[in-house]
Amino acid sequence: MSKKVIIIGGGIIGLCSAYYLHKEGHNITVIDQSSMDYGASYVNAGYLTPSHIIPLAAPGVMKKGLKWMFNPASPLFIKPRLTSDFLQWAWAFNKSCSSENVVRSISVIKDINLLSRDLYSEIKEQEDFNFHLERKGLLMLCQSDKLLEEEILIGKIAQEEGLPVKNLSFPELKQLEPNIQLHAKGAVLYECDGHTTPHLFMKEMKAYLEIAGVTFRKNEKINDIDVRNNKIVSITSTSNTYTADEYILAAGSWSKLLSKKLGIKLLLEAGKGYRINSKRDLGITMPTILAEAKVAVTPMQGFTRFAGTMEIAGINHDINKVRVEAIANAAHRYYPDIILTYDEKNDAACGLRPVSPDGMAYIGKSSKCKNLTIATGHAMMGWSMGPATGKLVSELISDKKPSLNLEVYHPDRRF
Repeated sequence: MSKKVIIIGGGIIGLCSAYYLHKEGHNITVIDQSSMDYGASYVNAGYLTPSHIIPLAAPGVMKKGLKWMFNPASPLFIKPRLTSDFLQWAWAFNKSCSSENVVRSISVIKDINLLSRDLYSEIKEQEDFNFHLERKGLLMLCQSDKLLEEEILIGKIAQEEGLPVKNLSFPELKQLEPNIQLHAKGAVLYECDGHTTPHLFMKEMKAYLEIAGVTFRKNEKINDIDVRNNKIVSITSTSNTYTADEYILAAGSWSKLLSKKLGIKLLLEAGKGYRINSKRDLGITMPTILAEAKVAVTPMQGFTRFAGTMEIAGINHDINKVRVEAIANAAHRYYPDIILTYDEKNDAACGLRPVSPDGMAYIGKSSKCKNLTIATGHAMMGWSMGPATGKLVSELISDKKPSLNLEVYHPDRRF
């Protein structure tokens, strides 16, 4: 049965939800407070990462966060705030940084990433899209023996999960990247991964959905949500009041603010990431994570992107030049011939990624609102998990059995 569905949020999760809901014959409206041409869905590393089987909340991460608190150039920066929301999130995050959380998460993270990776290919083939998509794998490039050993151990876990992984010596690395000078001990290659150029996919998907009849309401902020008898009756934006049968909350880092209007306590913090683009031919051909620096390097269509940092400091789009410089310095350390220019660094942009306390997304219906589906909290893997999340959301609203078990993603789960 066709339903009228409103999606709050026009990022990768919102668009993929709209795509699959349209395929099911539903009437879709997407509402976004922005112009829908910037933010995390446009500045990310573009990775499709079944390899990223370890959640952000892992043993030792909170300890590192506290250690790095006074280092503005650190890969992870957590700015302490004396607000109840942040303190509750920090307490839950610290509690989740456990071996139990990692073991519980590995298979489910792998499964949703594999599904999503394959859906990108399926969308491109079925719709005859032209967006950039490659399956070359992902390198974890290490400069120290210690971290190389750690990455090899993670690679073994991935192999046990059925993922193809290779350990590469420096000479083997040079065979993969013959045109660029490297400063590294070795690397782990995840052959299962792919990469894209994000803005090309977003542009093509928006154009497809508009032609398909999906309605877009840009630059409209949701100001009020009318809830009666455990059900959304209407939502009011800066310009209009809307009614629908079903509502999807896919507003990224802003989802927490809107969930409060529904009486739902969604523990979520904004994790800012930065990107630097270089349109020069740098010679890099392989998507690579500079392991010690936690910087992602992606050869995209027409440019190379350097992206990184996780800055948990509230919702803002301020550009911290120190963190931008840290990404540029990391690039030079691993690729000695590469010096990013002043103009390239000055053109840096950022995006906010919604981070849950346990590193797992929120996907599903809250018991507190029966016609609301929540789809947020993907942290660094929103891009990688976008199509799978959209498909799962569509299955829930279409009363179909979900492709994956959604228990671990339940929005009402306790920490």
